[in-house]
Amino acid sequence: MHSTEIRYFLAVANTGSLSAASKQLFVAVSAISRQIQQLEARIGATLFERHARGMVLNDAGQILENHVRKSMMDMEFAIAEIQGLKAVRRTVIRIACTDGPAFDLLPEMFARFRAINPGVMFYLNVGTAMQVSENIRSGEYDLALQFSLSPERGVDVLASYPATVRMIMRPDHPLAYQNLKLSDLHAYPLALNEPSSTIRQLLDLSCRMSGIFLEPAMSCNRFSTLYDFMLSTPGAIVACSHFSVLFKARRDGLVMKSINIEQLSQRTLQLQTQAGKHRSAALSQFIEFGCELLNRESAAFERDFYL
Repeated sequence: MHSTEIRYFLAVANTGSLSAASKQLFVAVSAISRQIQQLEARIGATLFERHARGMVLNDAGQILENHVRKSMMDMEFAIAEIQGLKAVRRTVIRIACTDGPAFDLLPEMFARFRAINPGVMFYLNVGTAMQVSENIRSGEYDLALQFSLSPERGVDVLASYPATVRMIMRPDHPLAYQNLKLSDLHAYPLALNEPSSTIRQLLDLSCRMSGIFLEPAMSCNRFSTLYDFMLSTPGAIVACSHFSVLFKARRDGLVMKSINIEQLSQRTLQLQTQAGKHRSAALSQFIEFGCELLNRESAAFERDFYL
């Protein structure tokens, strides 16, 4: 559709007549009438009920007006956001996440994004899976990152990445350079997430199906504590996704091993927003940046760690 047709259509819808729209636009009545007729022919439906005293939108016209006005508002919002970014305006992106992404992934992602967008700031809230889901469904936060076992209601999943449960250990560990079986973990101190976490649910399920009982040396709801325990304890092993140690594992010279059990591959890392919620230019740019980073760094990690 041509912008002139839409402009004249809105003028008639606002003023209620061709003559009033003519005065508002300083355009001949015949020109406005011709553009309206062209628009109706293009759509294949009449848009106005024509009366002696003027023109009133019919159902089709109201539908078109609603969509046009929404598109115009979205465009104005996007332009304002882009101009704000160019002017290095202070912009806050509010993110909710579960504990795993908060340890290593998001701090690195924030730092890299701010290196090219210094006007963008982040507010991060770390909670349980239930809390994060509620935060994003309510619209209180702009974006959520969490490990998920099943589809979430009331959210749009913008991207989803396989987040297989694997074992990470120091390079001097006896199991570091051999094929790993679930039963091999018996003899070593395990540092595991709390039982309600998705990673622990999958690990416990795998143990039950394999007839194996594993008792952790330490259980905690903070991955940073599990990670430090592993670094400080000879022979210790931590169960996690590679996304939780995407950068630190390489910096600390660690080894990550897979266990060939189907149940351990049922989790995904999801980027989520509230269903149907408008996304600002800053948020859209961050989401695109984050997805590119996750694709690139995840592939590099799996290649470098022979996963």
